[in-house]
Amino acid sequence: MNYITLNNGVRMPQLGYGVYQVTREACERCVTDALRAGYRLIDTAQSYFNEEEVGRAIARSGIPREEIFLTTKVWIEHYGYEACRASVLASMEKLQVDYLDLCLLHQPFSDVYGAYRALEDLYAEGKIRAIGISNFYPDRMIDLASFARVKPAVNQVEIHPHHQQAESKLWHDKYGVQLEAWAPFGEGRGDMFTLPELKAIGEKYGKTVAQVILRWHLQRGIVVIPKSTHPERMEENFQVFDFALSDEDMAAIAALDKKQSSFFSHTDPAMVEWFVQMVEERRKQQDCTKENKNW
Repeated sequence: MNYITLNNGVRMPQLGYGVYQVTREACERCVTDALRAGYRLIDTAQSYFNEEEVGRAIARSGIPREEIFLTTKVWIEHYGYEACRASVLASMEKLQVDYLDLCLLHQPFSDVYGAYRALEDLYAEGKIRAIGISNFYPDRMIDLASFARVKPAVNQVEIHPHHQQAESKLWHDKYGVQLEAWAPFGEGRGDMFTLPELKAIGEKYGKTVAQVILRWHLQRGIVVIPKSTHPERMEENFQVFDFALSDEDMAAIAALDKKQSSFFSHTDPAMVEWFVQMVEERRKQQDCTKENKNW
C-alpha cells in the first residue's frame, strides 16, 4: 500500500474503498469484503445514508481501529457551527467510533465558514485527525487555506482521464492540499473502459483498463476511492502496486483530457438551485418525520 502524508503529518492510504451509491442492504457486506481484500481507507458520507452499515462492518471486522482510515462528509443541511458539530458527533455514533480520521464539508454551499469552524474545533479536541473539503474549486480552496485556522488537508473532487484537473492540481500542490478523486473511473462515462488508448496500455502490462486508470492516479499523487459491489473487482482494483506506467503511457493518458466535468458544474446557477431544492426537500421530510413521532 502507498501512503500520502497530509499537511498535518497524518498518513493516509492512497487507495481506498468508497461507498457512494452502495445501498444500505449491501453496504455492510461490501465494506467487509473490501477490508478482507486489504483496503484500509473507507470513505462514506452523511448523504450516502449508510454510515451505520459502514460502522457495523468495521466493528465486526476485528481489525484494530488504528489500522483503518475512516472518512465521512458533512452534508449541506448540517452546515453552520452548531448543526455541523452535532451532525459530526451523530455520524461518529452511527460509525461506532470515538474519532474520525478525516471529515470533509461535502459541498461548497450554504454556511461553509460556520461549518468549517466546527470542524476546526473538533480537530482541536482530537475528535477528527484531519479536516478538509469536497467539490471546492481552487479559488474556494485558497480562501480557506489562507484564512482558516486549520488549512484543509484534503479536497475530494472529480478526477479521471477525461477530467484530469491539471491546473487545479498545481494550485493544490502549491497550498499543500491533497487531492482525492471521487469517481476515479468517471463512472465509465465516455466509453472509459473501452478506450483503445487505455486498452493498449493495459495489454502491455497484462492489466485491465481499470487497473491502468488507478495506477495513473497513483503516479500523479492522487488519492483514489473506487467503488464496486463485487469482491473480485475489489481485489482487481487493489492489484495496482506491482507495475508502473512509463512516461510515454502517462503522456498518452494526459492526451485524453477533455478538461470538463463528465457530471455537472458547481458554478452553474441551475445546479446550485438543484442543491438548494434537495436540501429543502430533506428538511420537509425531517419535519414530517418529527411530526409523526410527536403524534
